[in-house]
Amino acid sequence: MSLCFCSLIRSSPLIYDSNFPWNLNLNRSTYPISFSVHGNSRNLVARVVQHGLEVNNISLPSPTIEAEEEKEVIRELGTGAAGAELVEHEPKPVRVRKKRAGDDDNDDESFEDRFKLRNGKEVFEEKAYLVGVERKGETLDSFGIEESLKELAQLADTAGLMVVGSTYQKLSSPSPRTYIGSGKVAEIKSATHAFGVETVIFDDELSPGQLRNLEKAFGGDVRVCDRTALILDIFNQRAATHEAALQVALAQMEYQLPRLTRMWTHLERQAGGKVKGMGEKQIEVDKRILRTQIGVLKKELESVRKHRKQYRNRRFSVPVPVVSLVGYTNAGKSTLLNQLTGANVLSEDRLFATLDPTTRRVQMKNGSEFLLTDTVGFIQKLPTTLVAAFRATLEEISESSLLVHVVDISHPLAEQQIDAVEKVLSELDVSAIPRLMVWNKVDRVSDPQRIKLEAERSEDVVCASALTGDGLQEFCNAVQEKLKDSMVPVEALVPFDKGELLNTIHQVGMVEKTEYTENGTLVKAFVPLRFARLLTPMRQLCKL
Repeated sequence: MSLCFCSLIRSSPLIYDSNFPWNLNLNRSTYPISFSVHGNSRNLVARVVQHGLEVNNISLPSPTIEAEEEKEVIRELGTGAAGAELVEHEPKPVRVRKKRAGDDDNDDESFEDRFKLRNGKEVFEEKAYLVGVERKGETLDSFGIEESLKELAQLADTAGLMVVGSTYQKLSSPSPRTYIGSGKVAEIKSATHAFGVETVIFDDELSPGQLRNLEKAFGGDVRVCDRTALILDIFNQRAATHEAALQVALAQMEYQLPRLTRMWTHLERQAGGKVKGMGEKQIEVDKRILRTQIGVLKKELESVRKHRKQYRNRRFSVPVPVVSLVGYTNAGKSTLLNQLTGANVLSEDRLFATLDPTTRRVQMKNGSEFLLTDTVGFIQKLPTTLVAAFRATLEEISESSLLVHVVDISHPLAEQQIDAVEKVLSELDVSAIPRLMVWNKVDRVSDPQRIKLEAERSEDVVCASALTGDGLQEFCNAVQEKLKDSMVPVEALVPFDKGELLNTIHQVGMVEKTEYTENGTLVKAFVPLRFARLLTPMRQLCKL
């Protein structure tokens, strides 16, 4: 079996005894570290983690795969704030971490319950506790605090965490020091001890000072993060292409830049002098390094943007209309794309299953075609660093002929999700692009007929179920009508030796009438404006 430790922020001592003839020497030069245990004893793994490293995630392959003799190995991985090297030593007296309330020496069985199967791998679920703040005077049309915390719990589950509890506080304005009141801080500290919590997640973005003060208030054994860091971590896990990895890395670095101080509290001996604070010299060096890396990533992403622009220009040489699917995360966009095109895009009942845009061709019954693009889903409180970093991807939306807003109509907060998506779209400056709304997952509502009647009375709304295929033909017809509104009518006489041009008219436009004459084929159709300009000589010929 093997353990993979991810996102190690603070160093922790490896406890050693006669069962562990190895010692972990922290050199703080590499980040993160990986710890592997070859053997079949889960209790051995439990003791290593409980008494050793503070970790966020553990990957545990099946023991039957491992055929090596039992031994313990620690490897260095990557670069960053903490690292390790392996040193063999003689058994020494055990140095034990301070126990927190709720710790149990006989807790191996419950510890094993935290190994879950995800994507074919067995992973360790870290315990998380959620915290929110309800602002007094918030509008009723926004997400309520309970609904927002429920969504935060979904995000935590997507990230591989196990939520053991949550709480919130009503405040007129957050505390600049700890975001929440001192009484609530004490309450959460007690809860972390009672439940054995490793991570406390706040529903709003915290300042670097608030993060530092909260971790200190919780005793130092508990990691504190916010919704932004959680979303960035999910994107980092889901990034499957070079472009997505670049965009996520940029967003993470821009988020981490003002928060470096809290990661270098161990550098008290490297103070810059009597005036400067602890570790200030090292922090400034790291900030310069991080700014340099940010600059490099931005240049790489600019190259990606240019490449995408060239690809779009080649695609526009044959002006097939482009339809982009937008919507709240987990609304069913990828499932809709798969149903219409037969694509094999990953579609899961999880948040942010799709990060990279995927484009497929949809063939209509009348012979016309359009390109359907699946894009990254939106969410309330979407980090601004993500919107900026994913600019290259989101530019696909701005080049669309039609935006299809996919809505999970079965969700109790469908209206609020619609507003959240509209807010992000307004930031992308795509208000001039025609819209069509799809009320998806109609098969999950209690009264589908009532929803369908409401959709019929609404303008530019179609009901469908991407999962069952119900309503997809009506959706395609609605897309065709909306695309027709964005096209221009033409009447052209196409010579018989230009048969490929006639095929293109059928492919990219909507042919109303075809008549064969002595000089060629007379076509009346609606075509995209760019293509209509190519038909100008034939349109003049037609008038003669």
